[in-house]
Amino acid sequence: MKYLIAGLGNIGSEYAHTRHNVGFDIVDALAKAEGVPFEDERYGMVANFRHKGRVFILLKPSTYMNLSGKAINYWMKKESVPIENLLVIVDDLALPFGVLRLKAKGSDAGHNGLKNIQETFGHNQYARLRFGIGDNFRKGHQVDYVLGRWDRLEEDTLPLRFDVAHEMIKSFATIGTARTMNLYNNK
Repeated sequence: MKYLIAGLGNIGSEYAHTRHNVGFDIVDALAKAEGVPFEDERYGMVANFRHKGRVFILLKPSTYMNLSGKAINYWMKKESVPIENLLVIVDDLALPFGVLRLKAKGSDAGHNGLKNIQETFGHNQYARLRFGIGDNFRKGHQVDYVLGRWDRLEEDTLPLRFDVAHEMIKSFATIGTARTMNLYNNK
């Protein structure tokens, strides 16, 4: 069984390790933990590893956030990954910092990456793992906050939260969305 794990973000050094790129950072940390390198492929950087008989295809789209659907669609077709085996990892302003929420489906909640994926597929019936970045910004400064870097306290906490995200990703593929949600969404 193959699973496509797509961490959303924007390419370019100016976006590296910003709140909006937490999807990239989570899959980067997972690839490092599994000892697998990313390779520059069509529409993104890709790494693969096996866990409990499953193949995990990690994707960091190179199409920029607003066109993430193009890369995800390409890799789903190329690797014959069914929609129920897709997990998209995104930042979420509506969740407090570090809170992780797995959802089986749902709206784009104003997230441009999710909006483009929904437009590409024509539906929102795919799993997503939302990583809370909080909403600690002054009115009118949302873009600066989202594209800003983590503060020191957040940065120190990220490795622990990424470890939980990795557990959730593996759980999604091994025991399914519903059981993973029950195990992790209230922690």
